[in-house]
Amino acid sequence: MMPHDHAYDHHHHGQGHNHAQGDHLHSHLHEEDEAADVQVLAAQFIDGFVQAKDKASYLKLSGVPFERASRSGTKSLKLIDVELKTEWQVGTASPSFGSRELSYLPFPGQMISERTNMSLVYVSIDEKSVLDIREFLLMKKKEIDT
Repeated sequence: MMPHDHAYDHHHHGQGHNHAQGDHLHSHLHEEDEAADVQVLAAQFIDGFVQAKDKASYLKLSGVPFERASRSGTKSLKLIDVELKTEWQVGTASPSFGSRELSYLPFPGQMISERTNMSLVYVSIDEKSVLDIREFLLMKKKEIDT
């Protein structure tokens, strides 16, 4: 998984960053923990799928729907493909301070990391929908937690 980027701005009201209000103890840390948990689940899910002799049964036992509602709700989408995409992160790039250029840092060989992502591809006659396995697992996790 790509590093978890945040695009939000903290607003502080004269108390300094480490004030004593319990609610402010960085609620986004929970989001980062949840994203890390889902990434671990996704890696395990992908490993299980790759090793499964009967891939359809693995998906069914995991609760992956073979049909989903379309955006319009008029037709159901059918699961037709499971895509696995492997990438190797060989460096990082981020905005440079005070410049429109990127700061690029290539990784030494031992830091190059592999990531495999999975997507579930659903189609109807009018629509195609791609569901990232992490989104699916997050939905399942929330169902279990409630």
